[in-house]
Amino acid sequence: MADQRTIVVTGCSSGIGACCARALEADGWRVFATVRKTEDLESLKADGIEAVLMDYTRPETITALVDTVAERTGGRIDALFNNGAYGQPGAVEDLTTQALRDQFETNVFGWHELTRQVIPYMRQRSQGRIVQCSSILGLVPYRYRGAYTASKFALEGLSVTLRMELQGSGLHVSLIEPGPITSRFTANALTKIREHIDLENSPHAVEYRRQLARLEGSGPVNRHKLGPEAVYAVLTHALNSKNPKPHYPVTTPAKQGIWLKRLLPADLFYRLMRWTD
Repeated sequence: MADQRTIVVTGCSSGIGACCARALEADGWRVFATVRKTEDLESLKADGIEAVLMDYTRPETITALVDTVAERTGGRIDALFNNGAYGQPGAVEDLTTQALRDQFETNVFGWHELTRQVIPYMRQRSQGRIVQCSSILGLVPYRYRGAYTASKFALEGLSVTLRMELQGSGLHVSLIEPGPITSRFTANALTKIREHIDLENSPHAVEYRRQLARLEGSGPVNRHKLGPEAVYAVLTHALNSKNPKPHYPVTTPAKQGIWLKRLLPADLFYRLMRWTD
């Protein structure tokens, strides 16, 4: 349909991206969902979603994605939901600089490149929505998540600045800041910590064993974890509201973290976060 709104959603192989892509399709959007692996395309296509390969670390695939969407829609891109990301666990002193670069390549630089490439199409129509799936760790720190926290702090800074620069253009930028959400995020984090961190010879080895038990599912259950539909509930507001909010925290821990950061003296807040799991 000529008046059907078009959205690009990244990171749709599972979790938040897969849930939101299917929900958007059901709500009448024309959805272009990206995945990094060929084997993840078919399940999305079976649900009527236009699935496309795209990897944030490969700029040529970002350009190919935007070109594909523009060609199929006649240049109409109404919205972008940047979601694909991963978390590199590990103490800051144990992180190699390359591991930190890799984290930023996916979580910041790739998002920035895709965002830059869709903005001209939105400007042509003087309207558009850019929604970034950030994290509560883009607002508050967390032990052994320094690389991921740093990438999300950077994303927050870029995105709120972009929001201010686009004011009056008809383009709006919002950030979603989830706490714990059910997804494959934890499984991917396990892969990354084993790939890049010397777990046995680190001064943090004892803590790593405890953290690994939690990541592997043998630690205590997080009773505050929500399903990805909780993210979709606020995504719809960011996409449809006349005045979308700059920030959408999701889950009780995320909202509590923001409130405590505002309320407590900095030193007390950081000491409290030191013991938070």
